[in-house]
Amino acid sequence: MRLNDTKHTDSSSRNRQVYQRLKLAFGLGLRRQLFIGVCDDLNLRNQLAARLHSTLAYPVGQVLYQQFDTNEASTPAYPRLVTLRLNLSDPNPIAQINQWLTNYPPPMIGGGKDTPGRSLPIPSFQIVGVEQLTRQPVAIQRLFLHYLRLTEQLVLNPEANRVLDSGLLLWVPRPWLHAIQQSAPQFWRCRTGVFSFVGEPTPTTQTKTVPERFPDNRKLDFPLEGLEESLLGEAIADDDFDFPSSDTPANRGHKQEEANPIQSEVFIPEIPEKEVKEEITASSIIQTSPDLPQLGEINQELTELVLATLNSAIANDGELVQQIQQTLGEITTLHTQQASGAALGTAYHRLGSIYRLQVEQGHSTLENLMVAILAYQEAINHDENSPQVADTLNDLGTLYWMLYRTPPNLEAGQAYIQQGIEFYQLALKIIAPEEQADTYARVQNNLGTAYGDLAKFTNPTENWQKAVTAYSEALRFRTPDMDGLKYAATQNNLGTAYWHLAQYNQPVIHLQLAIAAYNSALAHYHPEQEPLKYGMIQNNIGTAHWNLAQYDNPPENLRQAIDAYCQALQYRTAAAVPTACAATQNNLGTAYWHLANQSQTSKEERQKFLELSLDAYKESLALAHSLKGISLSFDIFATHNNLGLAYYQLATDQYFHVDKHTRSHYLESSLDNHLQALNGFSKKPDAYQSTFNYVVKTIRAFHSELGLQGQNLALSKVPGQLLPEILPKL
Repeated sequence: MRLNDTKHTDSSSRNRQVYQRLKLAFGLGLRRQLFIGVCDDLNLRNQLAARLHSTLAYPVGQVLYQQFDTNEASTPAYPRLVTLRLNLSDPNPIAQINQWLTNYPPPMIGGGKDTPGRSLPIPSFQIVGVEQLTRQPVAIQRLFLHYLRLTEQLVLNPEANRVLDSGLLLWVPRPWLHAIQQSAPQFWRCRTGVFSFVGEPTPTTQTKTVPERFPDNRKLDFPLEGLEESLLGEAIADDDFDFPSSDTPANRGHKQEEANPIQSEVFIPEIPEKEVKEEITASSIIQTSPDLPQLGEINQELTELVLATLNSAIANDGELVQQIQQTLGEITTLHTQQASGAALGTAYHRLGSIYRLQVEQGHSTLENLMVAILAYQEAINHDENSPQVADTLNDLGTLYWMLYRTPPNLEAGQAYIQQGIEFYQLALKIIAPEEQADTYARVQNNLGTAYGDLAKFTNPTENWQKAVTAYSEALRFRTPDMDGLKYAATQNNLGTAYWHLAQYNQPVIHLQLAIAAYNSALAHYHPEQEPLKYGMIQNNIGTAHWNLAQYDNPPENLRQAIDAYCQALQYRTAAAVPTACAATQNNLGTAYWHLANQSQTSKEERQKFLELSLDAYKESLALAHSLKGISLSFDIFATHNNLGLAYYQLATDQYFHVDKHTRSHYLESSLDNHLQALNGFSKKPDAYQSTFNYVVKTIRAFHSELGLQGQNLALSKVPGQLLPEILPKL
């Protein structure tokens, strides 16, 4: 299948996006990364693998080093990516990689008479040819899967083998993907990401091997085995990708049968999240940018990204375009003049800062992020002794963190966060805390945020604990006297980290620490000046008290939660922040319901608290239903269920003195809400069954409280398709 065939436009567009996602994730060069590329069309697979090789094998130009067997200078670069064809006689990818590294060990560079130099990093590897196993004996196929199962030990014990110090990309067709999932679950569990491409399956009997072609004239001193039909004229253009939005729900509402935690909020580094714009191909941009300087020795990928931005929104700002062109011209001149690393580092840093400023001003497109990242990395590569290195490393950490959030991507997100963490840690190694207290605290705060996001992917207890450590370290140097609002923001972050940690161990201790941190933050927010943040932290305090009530002194902690939620609602109003107001009203309703059902609560108070619970739930639902198409942080159908339960209790509790008309109203309202919830839970079997039981229970209450006439009234409200299932249960 040809990628530029017009009848396959949708597939081509999707494949371009997936390829760019793969290129960026694999190109990060993180340790112990296992990626799986899935493609049934061998011609397309060959194009993708060849393009990936041409882009990543030599991304930053040539590195000079001496040949091991001669004294002559040599100019080929040691590759960052190596492509190997699977050995069908002994299909062991790790053994093949080890053999390649034995034949071509990383060279030493930078050595002198008094210094030993350093070894270049181990390259990443991509393996092709797995589809040919289909034509091999079953014993060979089983041997391949056996070797994959052994790979897990290399990931868990990295000291045993250095192969996975870099990354591995295994190309497979879908039948082999399914075989790996079923027969090599150890390998499958270790995967970092799966990237699936659309294409028609190619029968392996029709595959023919032809010489591979790569897009530059670089002499290849290392064997790059057998890519079939590398039709680079049809290779994917260098369009950067949009991450697909996560399907993971963000709803964390209370349920009265199962008390789930409310979503807590956290401050994040100060780069705003915006929608990513689609990038235009570099070739069309070059045609519309005739005034650009010749970009000789500048990183090709950086050049293409800059050109792309100049044909986007930036093109409308003539002064900004001129500034970028001048900076590129200066960099080109410095390269031509073989200027010092310090001069080149300064120029590249200036280019990165131009795009970082664009991101800070809200133009956080993927192109702008990538230009800033590549430029800053070049700045450090050319001048690692610059006094700006610590701040640049912090900026790189935050920019990679932004890649994870622009928009979130479950497959590649972990890699971006880990890369950001590595940059933050590098920055901390060269910062003197006593002399650079503000910078040190800022990096520690950002590191805590990154660990909190990493906890969504792996080792939540460990990563939330690391977040707590980072925030606590930041607070050693970020005092209220330095900047009260930043101090409060970090205290809020610390409280949220403790709250999350409480979901895994020592809930009482960690929730108490969360409440203490939230209260410390609250003391530095004035509601008149920061009403929304003040309201948010009050909501967080209420959440922590509500959780603590599940373990310790329920009546007191529930009253504290109610007080905090009521304080929050003075500032989280329907007019100012309707979604936040709806969430807090939902939380308030649940807190009142739990307080009503405490054994220490008197019957008079119980009725009052249930009625207050009704009011809060109804206010929450009215707001939620008015916000059509807007994402909410709680499940409105769970809220309908909870409201139905509160109505049911008011109708059936014999201690409450209500007349027959009011009792009938309560039961009708209970049934109406349970039926709405039932309709919303049609695709959630467990929730549907629980709600169905509530419906049956409520109809029985109609009969016991209001007689046969009441039961008939209830049945008249039930959808006809439910009656055959309900009637036998009455």
